[in-house]
Amino acid sequence: MQAKAVAKSVRIAPRKARLVVDLIRGKQVGEAVAILRHTPKAASPVVEKLLNSAIANAEHNYEMDPNSLIITQAFVNEGATLKRFRPRAMGRASRINKRTSHITIVVSEKKEG
Repeated sequence: MQAKAVAKSVRIAPRKARLVVDLIRGKQVGEAVAILRHTPKAASPVVEKLLNSAIANAEHNYEMDPNSLIITQAFVNEGATLKRFRPRAMGRASRINKRTSHITIVVSEKKEG
C-alpha cells in the first residue's frame, strides 16, 4: 500500500528542485522533514509541504501509521516553461526561460522483519 502527493506547475526549475528531492529519497519521513527544515534551498519548503501532504494522505485515506512511513519514490518532472524576453544591448533581445516543475512524492509503510 502506498500514498502519494503531487505538486504541479511549481515555479522552481526542475534542476534545482531535484537537488532537494535527492536528499530525502529512501529516508524515513521524520528524518526527511528534519533534513528539509535545515536545507537552505528555495525548493525545500515546497517539498516539505508536499511531503506533509503525502503523510496526511497515507494517514487519512489508507489508515497507515505515520511513524512507520518511508519515502519510496520522489522525483521531479519538467512542467510548462514560461518564455520571457529581456532587452539587451544594441536593440537586441534574448529569451529567458522561467521553468516549472511537477514534483511527486510516494510514501509507503516500512516492511517489518
